[in-house]
Amino acid sequence: MSALFNFHSFLTVVLLVICTCTFLRMQFPTILEQKTGFRGFFWKAARIGERLSPWVAVGCFTMGVSIIFF
Repeated sequence: MSALFNFHSFLTVVLLVICTCTFLRMQFPTILEQKTGFRGFFWKAARIGERLSPWVAVGCFTMGVSIIFF
């Protein structure tokens, strides 16, 4: 089933995109400098990861637990 039709998979993909973009922005800041266009989406995901990092970490932890046990 596609990640667009399964809400659990959709949340997993969104959390992975946020975490990946935040990591890339920390390691290579010049990659995500553009704030518009296609790269702008990833820049926004990195900003969400930077500003809401405790909440994103809790979301990743609960998603991992739910994937392992459910």
